[in-house]
Amino acid sequence: MISFHLNGKPVQVEVDPATPLLWVLRESLGLTGTKYGCGMALCGACTVHLEGEAIRSCVAPLSRVEGKQVKTIEGLSDDLSHPLQKAWIELDVPQCGYCQSGQIMSAAILLSKIPKPTDTDIDEAMSGNICRCGTYPRIRRAIHRAAELAKDKAAADRESPVNEYSAAEAGR
Repeated sequence: MISFHLNGKPVQVEVDPATPLLWVLRESLGLTGTKYGCGMALCGACTVHLEGEAIRSCVAPLSRVEGKQVKTIEGLSDDLSHPLQKAWIELDVPQCGYCQSGQIMSAAILLSKIPKPTDTDIDEAMSGNICRCGTYPRIRRAIHRAAELAKDKAAADRESPVNEYSAAEAGR
């Protein structure tokens, strides 16, 4: 039995520990947002987060995640409110859409480390994700837009009366 946290919730699966995480997510746990692309960690379609880092789930054995935190595209938000999801929709990024969950998961790690990335930052961070449809210019624009949305959300959260109340309460 392998136990880990998936999208913030504890899970246990009874699967061979050598099974790639991708297949456990899709087949055992029914989370089909993470896609199979190449099976060799070259395309990025299967990107998920493990302890806050992007990994290729097609080559990561289940044993690697035991006791750890895993996040899939389903874990970004349940209502498409994550800045990356909003930006992807606003800018109509996907063409076929197959690679997009991996693209978004890689972009999420980039924005967590570099909140206002340059084009060079984006190109370097996203270089391991292949889009056969060639939507790279839209992906780059969407990452910039997501950075703006995240900045706007953070500013709004700081100005929120609820947060002012919470801060005042915390100071007591």
